[in-house]
Amino acid sequence: MDIDPGQWRIALVGYGEVGRILAEDLRRRDLRVRAYDVKLDGPGAESGAPLRAHAAACGTALAASHAEVTAGADLVVSAVTASQAVPVAQACASAIARGAYFLDFNSASPGAKIRAAQLIDAAGGRYVEGAVMTSVPPYRIRVPLLLGGPHAADLEPALRALGFDAKVGDERLGVASATKMCRSVMIKGLEAMVIECFTTARAYGVEDRVLASLQETFPGIDWEKQGAYFFQRVIEHGRRRAEEVREVAHTVREAGLEPWSAAGTAERQAWVADLADAGLFGARGTPGFARSADWRTEADRILAGVRRTPA
Repeated sequence: MDIDPGQWRIALVGYGEVGRILAEDLRRRDLRVRAYDVKLDGPGAESGAPLRAHAAACGTALAASHAEVTAGADLVVSAVTASQAVPVAQACASAIARGAYFLDFNSASPGAKIRAAQLIDAAGGRYVEGAVMTSVPPYRIRVPLLLGGPHAADLEPALRALGFDAKVGDERLGVASATKMCRSVMIKGLEAMVIECFTTARAYGVEDRVLASLQETFPGIDWEKQGAYFFQRVIEHGRRRAEEVREVAHTVREAGLEPWSAAGTAERQAWVADLADAGLFGARGTPGFARSADWRTEADRILAGVRRTPA
């Protein structure tokens, strides 16, 4: 593709937290951005209203379908929940322009990425695997991004020109994803363990002793600050995280191991998401939702909710 990346038409499939961040940063470069999210078609006026308001504020055009957002785009970025990575690739394949890039930003297993690549490449597009190597919000578009697949080296300089911190990991599909998935065994597992450990310690009134012991053993970690951050992220994004860790479990299983740790992590993340959906932490979108600087506030809410639940 010979067009200057600064002239590219960019399609965002998925307009959640990541999609909106990318839209904001790309629009600051005066790039043409169009987006689609299934919530735009959801029941009730409240479903897509916040997304429409955000798009209007930052100048992102909205499409009415996967096909509409994909048609004519030079770069399609798929940033949806992990379980939708392959279905979205299938939905976009019918409309992708020949030679257009499809950047899969999703936290999916190597097997899922390979299946998605087959759909896009068979339709004449150029699939590039993307593995986001840490949390997006602190870094925004500059989040470390590991690329994979036979088209990764061609896309890397263009992504860098657009503001991404992208580098090629491997020309083989699945390698970048495996790197991300193995990291998530640890990171998402640590989130789940912190919530379980800290909340249980709070129930027994021994949290200060537990944190002091952790600080002595791992002095490089500010456990108070890290704990508050983990609680915030899981409460706010536990559903998406649970889906990702189920993909992690698939990755572990594909390697021939039973994913005992990953499976437990997914259940804990989903459990917190269920509590959040039930309103235990307040209404989503309000200033106080999952934003306490002290993790104890959220742990107390969890304990109160558990104690209200019949045995």
